[in-house]
Amino acid sequence: MCDEHIHQGLTHDPTLTRRAFGLGAAAAVALTSARANAEAKVVEKDVNVPMASGVSDSALFYPEGKGSWPAVLIWTDILGLRPVFREMGRRLAAEGYVVLVPNPFYRKAKSPVVDGTFDFNKPEDRAKVMPLAASVTAADANISDAKDYLKFLDTLPQTNKKKKIGVQGYCMGGPLTYRTAAVVSDRVGAAATFHGGGLVTDKPDSPHLVIPQMKAEVYSAVAANDDERDPKAKDVLKESFAAAKVPAKVEVYPGCAHGWTVKGSQVYNEPGAEKAWTELLALYKRRLA
Repeated sequence: MCDEHIHQGLTHDPTLTRRAFGLGAAAAVALTSARANAEAKVVEKDVNVPMASGVSDSALFYPEGKGSWPAVLIWTDILGLRPVFREMGRRLAAEGYVVLVPNPFYRKAKSPVVDGTFDFNKPEDRAKVMPLAASVTAADANISDAKDYLKFLDTLPQTNKKKKIGVQGYCMGGPLTYRTAAVVSDRVGAAATFHGGGLVTDKPDSPHLVIPQMKAEVYSAVAANDDERDPKAKDVLKESFAAAKVPAKVEVYPGCAHGWTVKGSQVYNEPGAEKAWTELLALYKRRLA
């Protein structure tokens, strides 16, 4: 699902720094005073997570002060760990969570994996990231990484290990989210995907086939153009969740194209992105907090 037909010119602008995605672009990001104050009290650290296949350079966020909070793992889209996902991690941590945003491509490159302006419409740009994506699409890599990231979160003093863990993913992070919820089912209590790519395929390792292994509540937000290309996928997901008796909501977002929740995309849709964020927080409040 990660191709030029779906991404419709997904762009990455390296001039958009961490600060520009945060408090420095208050008008564009529409930060409220309360949210700005909460995010200012978030601790951000670059951490190296020990993995079975090496070391993953990652970003960690948690609220200031003593205490412990439920943990959340964020799987990025195909452009990897970059300022917009750091902003997501910071924003979520301000709500009272310990958040890990890893570099999913650590086997091949350090983050950021995109250097300079990136346009998904250009074959030469796509050629830079598609091999990286291939390094994490194998089921064994997904399974190993999921276990290692959650194990790392559980070693942190800031993580409340009495609470379930949340996991969320964007684009290629959608299948990773499903597999994480299935592989570490005893720890994952909530899972959410946003314009997840390839959740339903005709292959024997299709992500939807792991639904019976899940114990989490699941929310899957579907882009309108993804639904247009494969209108049966949402029905397969709904039927699979119902058959497995896994609580889930699969929702198509009218007028929102693949990538609508991620700033920096030409199709970023702020009302749609904020609705998705509201659904995410409600899910985590029900299942984690």
